[in-house]
Amino acid sequence: MTREEIRAAILSIITDIAPDEDLSNIKGDVRLRDQIDLDSMDFLDIIMELRKRYSVEVPEADYPKLATLDSTIEYLEPLLKSK
Repeated sequence: MTREEIRAAILSIITDIAPDEDLSNIKGDVRLRDQIDLDSMDFLDIIMELRKRYSVEVPEADYPKLATLDSTIEYLEPLLKSK
């Protein structure tokens, strides 16, 4: 997957989990939880959905690496390269 495809996939997952959120102005370098109303369960739902859709395992120690949209894309890029 390309960076743009990964970005679209992440936003799709967030839309499924938080359908009332407006994602049109999401900034890549600002914490997602500071931009949209995501609680810890929503975050875990995102992790679970990544596992379900793309067979990506994210260890709990790596959760901070998924704080922003840009950092999430960077983290997932090598894991999704062949997908």
